[in-house]
Amino acid sequence: MNGQTLRTGLAVIAAAIALALYASVFTVGQMQQALVLQFGRVRAVLNQTGEDRPGLYFKIPFMENVVVFDKRVLDLDLPVQTLLTADRQNLEVDAFARYRIIDPLRFYQSVNNIALANQRLASFTNSALRNVLARSTRDAIVKTERTRLMNEIQEDVNRQAKALGIQIVDLRMTRVDLPAANSSAVYKRMKTEREREAADIRANGDQIAATIRAKADRDVTVLLAEAQQTAEKLRGQGDADKNRILAEAFGKDADFFAFYRSMQAYETGLKGPETRLVISPTSDFFRYFSDPQGRAPQGSATRSEPGATGSTQPAR
Repeated sequence: MNGQTLRTGLAVIAAAIALALYASVFTVGQMQQALVLQFGRVRAVLNQTGEDRPGLYFKIPFMENVVVFDKRVLDLDLPVQTLLTADRQNLEVDAFARYRIIDPLRFYQSVNNIALANQRLASFTNSALRNVLARSTRDAIVKTERTRLMNEIQEDVNRQAKALGIQIVDLRMTRVDLPAANSSAVYKRMKTEREREAADIRANGDQIAATIRAKADRDVTVLLAEAQQTAEKLRGQGDADKNRILAEAFGKDADFFAFYRSMQAYETGLKGPETRLVISPTSDFFRYFSDPQGRAPQGSATRSEPGATGSTQPAR
């Protein structure tokens, strides 16, 4: 009985020692920093600056407790907010920040946890965004001075976050746009301006096209008139040359000229299979049929007989 009681007592003592040993040992990771609190009073800060290495540590069980904070860079996503710029333009700004805890003691005393720290940092950042961007124009924010403005906002937030034991590592605006209503209005205005420019360009094009067509029509008319004039001159000159040549030919040999003209009259008057002539065979028109010299037979009439429905004049 006494042996059983002794073994039970030893087991209880061993369990108590193991429990006390377990409660007195804790570890601090490479990416962690810790505060050792003794009845709410900070006794030690571990792995803050590298002097206290991460690893295994001891504390007084049930009298001291450990609060661990992340030593890595933390993210803060900010909600989209609408800001008014110096040139009276509304902009929707979407930003984010990255920060780390550089003073765990001050962090613990001021905000105590990450959730509250994010709320305070979001308030600081939104306030700094409004103050800085309100003094800048839209073009400066979007294009020309964006980097300088971000640095200025980060410095302003860091001045306020220092009291929380926090340092802002990076702060960026991911998106800067006009509000949806303004974007629609701007798009409609741009579309109207482009349509007006297109209409002006088309009108100018139509005017230029009409001018080119009018000039082309005028040039065509002038060219046709000049060509017609030249053709008439050439035709008149040809007729004059023809008449001159014929006159010269008649003067050189009147009989041959009369024969040639009669042959032309035969060719013209007897053309085609359906040609009908009602004329006397002894007419002067056919004198070369009866005599190669073209001499009219004695007693023949030089005119068509009465009652004929057609007649021909002597060849000229």
